[in-house]
Amino acid sequence: MPSFYEKPLFRYPMYALMGVTVIAILSLFLFNWVLGLILLGCFGAAVIFIRQALIEFKSEMEGYITTLSYRLKKVGEEALMEMPIGILLYNDQYQVDWSNPFMTSCFDVDTLVGRSLYDVADSLVPLIKQEVESDTITLYERDFKVIIKRDERLLYFFDVTEQIEIEKQYEDERTVLAFIFLDNYDEVTQGMDDQARSSINSEVTALLNKWAKDYGVFLKRISSERFLAVLNEDILTKLEKTKFSILDEVREKTSMQNISLTLSIGVGTGVPSLQELGVLAQSSLDLALGRGGDQVAIKQPSGKVKFFGGKTNPMEKRTRVRARVISHALGEIVSSSDKVVIMGHRYPDMDAIGSAIGILKVAQVNDKEGFIVLDPDTLDSGVEQLLKELKNHPELWSRFITPEQALEIMTDESLLIVVDTHKPSLVIDDRLLTRSEHVIVIDHHRRGEEFIKDPILVYMEPYASSTAELVTELLEYQPKRLKMNMIEATALLAGIIVDTKSFTLRTGSRTFDAASYLRAKGADTVLVQKFLKEDITHYVKRAKLIQNASLYKDGIAITLADNDYYEQVIIAQAADTLLTMNGVEASFVIAKRDEECVSISARSLGDINVQIIMEALGGGGHLTNAATQLKEKTILEVEERLKEALEDYLEGGTKS
Repeated sequence: MPSFYEKPLFRYPMYALMGVTVIAILSLFLFNWVLGLILLGCFGAAVIFIRQALIEFKSEMEGYITTLSYRLKKVGEEALMEMPIGILLYNDQYQVDWSNPFMTSCFDVDTLVGRSLYDVADSLVPLIKQEVESDTITLYERDFKVIIKRDERLLYFFDVTEQIEIEKQYEDERTVLAFIFLDNYDEVTQGMDDQARSSINSEVTALLNKWAKDYGVFLKRISSERFLAVLNEDILTKLEKTKFSILDEVREKTSMQNISLTLSIGVGTGVPSLQELGVLAQSSLDLALGRGGDQVAIKQPSGKVKFFGGKTNPMEKRTRVRARVISHALGEIVSSSDKVVIMGHRYPDMDAIGSAIGILKVAQVNDKEGFIVLDPDTLDSGVEQLLKELKNHPELWSRFITPEQALEIMTDESLLIVVDTHKPSLVIDDRLLTRSEHVIVIDHHRRGEEFIKDPILVYMEPYASSTAELVTELLEYQPKRLKMNMIEATALLAGIIVDTKSFTLRTGSRTFDAASYLRAKGADTVLVQKFLKEDITHYVKRAKLIQNASLYKDGIAITLADNDYYEQVIIAQAADTLLTMNGVEASFVIAKRDEECVSISARSLGDINVQIIMEALGGGGHLTNAATQLKEKTILEVEERLKEALEDYLEGGTKS
C-alpha cells in the first residue's frame, strides 16, 4: 500500500519547502557563515529524523494492514461458517454444490452436497424459474426468507419464524369494533307490558352476554336496541368460522316465545384508528340493515364486505310516514332541478319500466320535463308487448330517449333518478352517473357491496315487493292535481304483478294497497295479461330447460341448458316453474346468454337464501329471487362453482 507521504499531493510541496530552506541557509552564509553552518546542521538532522519517522510509520502501517487483512479473512470465514444464515450453492441441474453448516443443520443431516433442490424444498426450483427476487418458504416448521442470486447460483436463507409470529400476533390483536342492533325491537315490544318487555330484554341480554363471555368479547349495552362490542382480529376469525351462530340463537330462542326478534351486526376492522373503526362499523350496520337485517356485515377499508346470515325474510318495517316524507323530499328535489332523467338497469323488466313511468309522472306533476333512458341494444323480449303498447301513446313514448340523447340534454342542474337497481355496473349507461351531480336511488333489492356513489336521496326498501310498489306509494303523496292515464297505471301494476308472480311471492298488505290504488286510477288487468303473454317458441325453450332438471340435494333442483342461447326472462321463468314442482325448495337454472356469458337464475320458497349463494358468485338479489352472470366460463364450470357455493352455504348452517 503506498504511503500517504509518497503521494504527489504531499511530496511536491515538501520538496519545494526543503528547496526554499536550503536556498535560505546558503544565502545566510554570505552574511554569517557560522550561523549558516549551525542552521545547515539543524536542517540535516531534521531531514534524517523525518526520514526515520517515515520509515517507522510505513512499517507500522504495513503491520496494521497485514493484521487487519488476517482479521477480516477470519471474520469472513466465521460469518460464512458460523452465522445463523443459510447459504447454499447449486448447479445447472438444481443440485446442491455446497452449503454452510447452518443450512445443513436445518435438515439434521451430515451434508446436503449432491442432493436435489427439490429435496430441500419443493417450492425452491419453481421460485428460481419464476425469476422472483425473494420469497418465504417453510422448512421443518420454520419459516425462511429466501434471497436468490441467479448469476452466482446462490441462495441465502434467513430464519424469519419469530418475525412472522410477531406479525401474526400483531394482526390477531388488532382492535375490532362492532355495533349490534336488535332489528325490530320497537315493533316487537310496542304492545308489551313492562313484565313481558323486561323478560325479553333479559333473555336477549343473557344470550349476548354468554356469547361474549365464550369468545372473550367486551359487550356493553348503549341503548334499548343497540350494543357495542370490542374484540380483536383473532376473535373475529373464530366468530367467522361459526358463521356468527349468535344470529340463529337469538332468532330461535325468541321464536319459542312467539316473538320474532333478530340481530344485525356491523363490524369495522382493518385500520388502527378507533375513529375509523367506528365509521366502518356504523357503515357496516347500515349496510346490514339496508339488506333486510338478521345478518352480519364486515366492512374493510378496501371496500370489501363479507356477509353472514340474512336467511330469513325481512319483516316489513317501512311505514306510510316514511313514504310520505320521501315523497315530499323527492318533490322538492325535482322542483329545484331543470329536468329529470330516469334510468333503470340493463335489459329492463316490467318493474324497471313501470317504476320509471311512475317517476316520470312525479316530474310532470311538479312541472318539470322528464325523460326515460332506454337502450335499444339492451332490451329483453319480456317487455316487447309493453313497449309495443307504449308506442300507441305518442305523448308518453316521446319521453323515451337513448343514453346518447340523455348525455346531450343533461346539464349541471339536471336530476338523475335510478330505479330498480343500486349498482353502477348494472345501470343502462354508467356515463350518466358521472355526468350528473344529483342522483336519487329508488330500489327494492337488498343492498349489496357495490353502490352508486354519493346519492342525494336513497329510498331502498327490501321489504317491498317491487320498485313499482314503492313508486306507487310515492305517487299517492304527490300534489292532489296528479292525474294518471290508463297506460301509466297499467305499466306500474304490471311491474308489481311480474315481481310478485301474480301476488304469490313477497306480497304484503301494502302490495295490495298499491294495486288497489292503481286499479282505481284505471289500470287494466286484461292489458297486463296481454303484456305477459309469451311466444310459443319461448314456451318450448322453457320446457326444454325444465326437462333437463335434476335434484342435486334434497329440495335443490339444478338445470343445465344445452349450448343454445337463452334470454334472461326464459331462464328466470324456468326457475320459477321448477319451484312449483313437488319436493323443490330452491331451483337454479344455468344457461348461456351469449357466446361469452353464462347466467344463473335462482329461486327459493324462503328456506334457502339464494341471495347469499348468488353473491358468492358475484351476483345478488333477494332471499327468494336472485341471479348472477359469469363471463368466459363453460356451463359445466359454472355448475361446479355453483355446487361449491351450495356446499359452503349448507355447511355453514345457513339453511333454515
